[in-house]
Amino acid sequence: MLLYIVKRVIAAIPLIFGLLTITFFIIRMAPGDPASLYLQGNVDPGIADRVRRNFGLDDPLPVQYVKWLKAMATGEFGVSFSKHRPVVDILADAIPNTLILTTLALFLNIALGVLIGTLSAVTRGSWVDNITTVLALFVYSIPEFWLALMLILGVSLHLDLLPAAQMHSPNADQLPAFAYILDLAKHLVLPVFVLGFASAAATGRYMRGSLLDVIKQDYIRTARAKGLPEWKVVGKHAMRNAMIPVITIVGLSLPFLLGGAVVVEAVFDWPGMGNVLLEAIFSRDYPVVIALTAVSGFMVVLGNLLADILYAVVDPRIRLE
Repeated sequence: MLLYIVKRVIAAIPLIFGLLTITFFIIRMAPGDPASLYLQGNVDPGIADRVRRNFGLDDPLPVQYVKWLKAMATGEFGVSFSKHRPVVDILADAIPNTLILTTLALFLNIALGVLIGTLSAVTRGSWVDNITTVLALFVYSIPEFWLALMLILGVSLHLDLLPAAQMHSPNADQLPAFAYILDLAKHLVLPVFVLGFASAAATGRYMRGSLLDVIKQDYIRTARAKGLPEWKVVGKHAMRNAMIPVITIVGLSLPFLLGGAVVVEAVFDWPGMGNVLLEAIFSRDYPVVIALTAVSGFMVVLGNLLADILYAVVDPRIRLE
């Protein structure tokens, strides 16, 4: 198992490096100049050149690329153009917030998706199956930003039940520990729901199809012929094999969760990677964009690796070797 993980990590290094190289050239070839943030009106050309020199933008693109390679080899992400802080510090502030959001959304995705898919499969052809199928397709087709805005209008503004934005209330750091956690939980409800609910609809559809295929197998008929109760047939014998395709979908859903987090964090003003990435793109903050791309690529590779490992956990017949 350990050797397999090491091989997968080593194989992922060229992939992440290629991703960062493509990102490096794309953002530098895009229209706009990071130095323009500091140059207003009829500024002295000498000052403009000095700003670009400080950013390392006065060198030809190949030279910039070589310097970037040397910095990456030492693990140095540089300093943010717009925030004037080390990129590592910015990542340290943003990554935990995004991990909280995406991890809870992933759990909601799995729990709700498996529940919906199982319920729909065991009641195939009934009104329960028809309703869950229609609702799953309807939810899956709703854009995340629209659902987020509607929840803010209905739940936060009209009903005043939950906060509409941010991660904490003002002066939350002065609250007792339990009240602080409760305040965070209230701010998490809407973004986690938006990010995990639509994904759960897709997971439920895959779970339904996979479980229906498994239920048709001979060993399921044998288990029923032995007189086992239906809940035990489905829960103990069918669910385990039906989860294998779902694990694939869950592992591959991590990139979509990260992509959706950009939109959700922007709508709810959540101080995570997505919000930081949008600000960095608009301000042409090259070091931050590249660093966040590296982190996102690592998370995608990690998600796929975890999916492969879970195969062997769910189905002992699968051996990673």
